[in-house]
Amino acid sequence: MAATTPSDGNLTLIELLVDGASLEPDSDALIASGGPRLTHAELQAAILRTASKLKRTGLNPGDLVSLAFPNTIEFVVVFLAVAKLRCVAAPLNSAYTPEEFRFSMQDAGSSLLLVPGLEGNKSAEEAADQLGLPVAGIHWGKEEETGFLIVEVTPKNRLELNSEKEDLDLPHPVGSDVTLFLHTSGTTSRPKGVPLTQFNLASSVKNIVGTYELSVTDKTVVVLPLFHVHGLMCSLLSTLTSGGTAILPAAGRFSAATFWKDVKEYGATWYSAVPTVHQILLARHKSNPEAEYPELRFIRSCSASLAPAVLANLEEAFSAPVLEAYAMTEASHQMTSNPLPSHGPHKPGTVGKPTGIELAILDDNGEKQEKTKQGEVCIRGPNVTTGYKDNPEANKTAFAFGWFHTGDRGFLDEDGYVTLTGRIKELINQGGEKISPLEVDAVLLAHPAVSEAVAFAAPDEKYGEVVNAAVVLHKGESATEQDILAFCKKNLAQFKLPRRTFFADELPRTATGKIQRRIVAEHFLSGKKSS
Repeated sequence: MAATTPSDGNLTLIELLVDGASLEPDSDALIASGGPRLTHAELQAAILRTASKLKRTGLNPGDLVSLAFPNTIEFVVVFLAVAKLRCVAAPLNSAYTPEEFRFSMQDAGSSLLLVPGLEGNKSAEEAADQLGLPVAGIHWGKEEETGFLIVEVTPKNRLELNSEKEDLDLPHPVGSDVTLFLHTSGTTSRPKGVPLTQFNLASSVKNIVGTYELSVTDKTVVVLPLFHVHGLMCSLLSTLTSGGTAILPAAGRFSAATFWKDVKEYGATWYSAVPTVHQILLARHKSNPEAEYPELRFIRSCSASLAPAVLANLEEAFSAPVLEAYAMTEASHQMTSNPLPSHGPHKPGTVGKPTGIELAILDDNGEKQEKTKQGEVCIRGPNVTTGYKDNPEANKTAFAFGWFHTGDRGFLDEDGYVTLTGRIKELINQGGEKISPLEVDAVLLAHPAVSEAVAFAAPDEKYGEVVNAAVVLHKGESATEQDILAFCKKNLAQFKLPRRTFFADELPRTATGKIQRRIVAEHFLSGKKSS
């Protein structure tokens, strides 16, 4: 299992939020683009009153509450109210099918499903009915005495509120309380349940705030879904704990058409996104550029590898330093990051230095590797989960030698920056030669006509596996398979060249915008697309 909890392990996310709110209580905490907004003082009041209303549903500390919402202020208030009650919040993708909802809620051990009060969520409610799970709808109301917006809890099925009287005698969370439950994305197997404590989350947001020196003057547009650890931990919670402002796009989701309008109107100073979103913004810049781009303090990229060519294009287009970071659900998000320019160089092709954690490169025997030597990236620290839910075999493997094993292969350079060379299980083994698909991606993305690219393993009778690739071209650009191959020959050894290149209008992605090589390989090798 994970390392022993440090002596300050009673630190909680709720405490950090209260401290952040006290910095500028009358400044905006949350803004829904074109809609309501809450100051930090109003948000704190809304959390307490909503927690009191939720307590009437009979929730007890430790109960798990599933949340099926888009990125709305209601979601934020309800999520934090659940945390205040010492319960466990399990945010779910509101676009799931009934079967996906059923699996997620059943595997997590959900006690209650919360959905938007007016429109509801048909698929989630159908799954809850199948499980015999109580459901409540959440919608805005207004507290008469203060005028603060609060959330009303309305039973939808199998749920009876246990009292008409609100109870403001709320519990005080402790660091060991499990607060957030998420499933891994399941790149190679069935998704695993990851419980994260108040202390895990508090440690992580402190690391993020410190890395980027977030403060009350910072504002960010939340472009990623809040059911994913990236958007939740970095864009939302780190912003709120620093006393800054989180802007939620209209309709509760990212839109390239309105992104820069929101940045300008509300004065955003930074944003964080996955490479897919960055590439969407670059494509729009190329086809329909803004007359002028607002000044940003930095742009952050995380959750998937950012090719150096894309990083360079971002910096040129938007005139801001692009800082690539490295994160995973099991670490409550961030593990490493390139620093702000005032603290050192940001190195394209690396994911920076460890931030508030201990990191080592280990060989198969658990021995630390010297700098520049490859091995598995392993970590330990207060932000790391204590283990997967009900999965002793996975825990035994994941925490071998007293470290959490990320499953990523990489190395440390002489300056302590981490370079990732690929998922261990995604390395392409071509006749005994181990090829990093990330290296091939980077070369493909440097081609001027290529907008997106993914390299993957394809079965081969002679070599076992060979390199294949899928690419999306920039709008209005053209290139043949031979053009791509000729470009690659200038930058890659012969054995690393793609044996086949597929062209497509778009690549298959997960709900959070990630590209998983296994899924891409299945999609193209099954004959769904031809070159």
